[in-house]
Amino acid sequence: MTQAIKYSGVGWIEEIPPEWKNERVKSVFQEVSIKGFPSAPLLAATQHAGVILKSEVGWRTMEAKVDGRENFKLVCEDDFVISLRSFEGGIEKSSVRGIISPAYTVLRLRDAKRCEPEYFKHFFKSATFLAQLKQHQKGIRDGQAIPFSTLEYDFIAVPPFAEQRAIADYLDRQTALIDQRLSTLAEKKTVLAELRKATIHDAVTKGLNKNAPMKDSGVAWIGEIPKNWEIKRLKSLLKEPLTYGANEAADSNDLENPRFVRITDIDANGNLREDTFRSLPLDIARQYLLKEGDVLLARSGATVGKSFIYQRSWGRCCFAGYLIRARLNPDVCVPKFFYACCQSTFYWQYISDTQIQSTIQNVNAEKYANLYLPCPPVDEQLTIAHHLDQQTQHIDAQLATLDEQAQVLKELRKAIIHEAVTGKIDLSGT
Repeated sequence: MTQAIKYSGVGWIEEIPPEWKNERVKSVFQEVSIKGFPSAPLLAATQHAGVILKSEVGWRTMEAKVDGRENFKLVCEDDFVISLRSFEGGIEKSSVRGIISPAYTVLRLRDAKRCEPEYFKHFFKSATFLAQLKQHQKGIRDGQAIPFSTLEYDFIAVPPFAEQRAIADYLDRQTALIDQRLSTLAEKKTVLAELRKATIHDAVTKGLNKNAPMKDSGVAWIGEIPKNWEIKRLKSLLKEPLTYGANEAADSNDLENPRFVRITDIDANGNLREDTFRSLPLDIARQYLLKEGDVLLARSGATVGKSFIYQRSWGRCCFAGYLIRARLNPDVCVPKFFYACCQSTFYWQYISDTQIQSTIQNVNAEKYANLYLPCPPVDEQLTIAHHLDQQTQHIDAQLATLDEQAQVLKELRKAIIHEAVTGKIDLSGT
């Protein structure tokens, strides 16, 4: 049910009910700069879980010896914290008491008798407010929050107190239902992803003949393999040695030059993203140009182990320094078979066991070269690769459908929040 509206005078808020007010952030919130309390638990602002104890999000529990802990800001229940690196997350409401890094901006409602924290929890998640918040991101260095001085003159929509509570209750119910459906979709995706990995692993280690006589591979994470297969190191299957990419800045988008492939250009399905195109001048790119069937392996950071197989249909491409090129000898190893191995359970076990732990995760060319691989005869590799193309395409189609359903639900969630916090849904009588 809709209700009478008036123009708010604020473009991104648009119309609001007549009894609602547009108020500056500074008239509703004050900045919290209280420091001390070094014995209080440490908090973290997360995009999906809000403000919670650091120990609940995988951080090692931090003790009193943490440098500068006495300068951390005090956060109380119903305070709001502006996320540091994730402006997608926006402003998070705290449901716990503790201290947080002084780099964060902490907000507190000035008058709890006229402002309901749960309403603003949802208001700060509306797509239009987040778009407004992102405007402040410009000029702010990575790792810094938006300061209160930047935010305080922005407008927010403030309904009467009773309606704030009604909106909060309504959105709690609606978003809980949507979140439950999203959780169900995520569980289905997890099952399918495990099925995909298991399908690949079984094919590249056991083959397609379930009655084939088996033997021990001698490699723990590979297990048994068919008797007519061999186990070989990657370096013995290459046409030329593993090669690092170009250590060049990705600052050109000249379409006439070869595309500069970085790990961030590769999507979850192993395709090149259209929105991240960068290129290198041919004279620099020439020695790093890719050929059909070249496989790229990520060597450091959170994406270590991620792989990509190049196809000529993507046009001329070269590759970046944080990637390693594997150019297979097709007489002994079919590129698509090797690429399938790079998505198997045994491959990821090897990556996990052989990472060089320094400041970042790292698997260098030497480590990749010593990767043990099951090696069927080439004609059997071709058959397995073709079989996996069909099987994974079917699973990937199901995963894509789940992604589409999740995106529809997320858009619905955004729309419901926007409609409620700008007064397009009449909840005044509830």
